[in-house]
Amino acid sequence: MNANQALLDMSEIASEAHGRIQQDFADINPVIGVMQGMRKMGIPADVMTIDCLVSKKRILVVLHDEHPGLVQYQFTFSDQDPGDDYQALKSEDVSSDTLYDWIKDYFSADSNH
Repeated sequence: MNANQALLDMSEIASEAHGRIQQDFADINPVIGVMQGMRKMGIPADVMTIDCLVSKKRILVVLHDEHPGLVQYQFTFSDQDPGDDYQALKSEDVSSDTLYDWIKDYFSADSNH
């Protein structure tokens, strides 16, 4: 994968959070994907998706070249187009603990799956 450093860093953070989630929550098995297709369409950004296949909940993370040092994210669903209402954090404020909490809180919010 021809990835920029921000995407490599985010992938490492997500991998660590994913491992901890699998240890702590047997009912949450998030699937993490990385897409660089926006670049092929001329948009200088990489996207990471974190999906819960059962509930179709998705955490969308966008790393945009025009906003270095920012992580834009949205809690959405895999079977819906994302909206324009992204939230943002400074890259240094996003850790594996951040992603762990996002996954734990968003994916286990409907515990009847």
